[in-house]
Amino acid sequence: MKDFNAKQVKDQVVQWIRDWFEVNGKGCNAVIGISGGKDSSIVAALCVEALGQDRVIGVTMPNGVQPDIDDSMKLINHLGIRHCCVNIGDTYNTLIAVVKEQLGTLDTEVSPQTIINLPPRLRMSTLYAVSQSLNGRVANTCNLSEDWVGYSTRYGDAAGDFAPLGGLTVQEVKAIGKELGLPIDLVEKTPSDGLTGKSDEDNLGFTYAVLDQYIRTGVCNDPKTKALIDHKHITNLFKLQPIPHFEFKGK
Repeated sequence: MKDFNAKQVKDQVVQWIRDWFEVNGKGCNAVIGISGGKDSSIVAALCVEALGQDRVIGVTMPNGVQPDIDDSMKLINHLGIRHCCVNIGDTYNTLIAVVKEQLGTLDTEVSPQTIINLPPRLRMSTLYAVSQSLNGRVANTCNLSEDWVGYSTRYGDAAGDFAPLGGLTVQEVKAIGKELGLPIDLVEKTPSDGLTGKSDEDNLGFTYAVLDQYIRTGVCNDPKTKALIDHKHITNLFKLQPIPHFEFKGK
């Protein structure tokens, strides 16, 4: 982090977003799920700087009641972007009830992981529904630290059309958030999946500071933590790779 120039990298990301849209969506809007956390806040702010307020659309997607919806609205109002709210609660309740019923016919119960991962997948479906109706491109808001250990839901928050933070660690993302002048409470907000009631670091079993240092320097002083990070990295690499497909070579 000591050699990380937040302003320089911020400017590079902004230009990267502009260049990406020139090739992959000239004149299109950036559509971003606004959770109230640092990542979606910073992606939205970067897109505003790159494309302008009029081409950035925020979408809030509470599952029934979202305790930190005020944080989402604080970011939206701070940036002055267009927004809409699509509550996924009824859809989630209906779908999970049907899945439970049908799994019951197979003498199987819905797994805890299914319950955790369904809302992010419904949210991504929602973002694409909004995006396709508003000439948009969906922003992925995952950062390098999350991707490194697979802390995301495949076809949920791990999806998207472009990923401004995909090459940046949590500490670097925070530095850019401060450079962008975002409200400090949003930048420093304790990251949580909003699903399990635990922080990201509680779920992971190590801090982002330790993970970020390991990613950038290869140094991890605790052998058990190093082994845990390595295990998560290896077992979750498939989330970042294209779907494997059979390669027909002919006769």
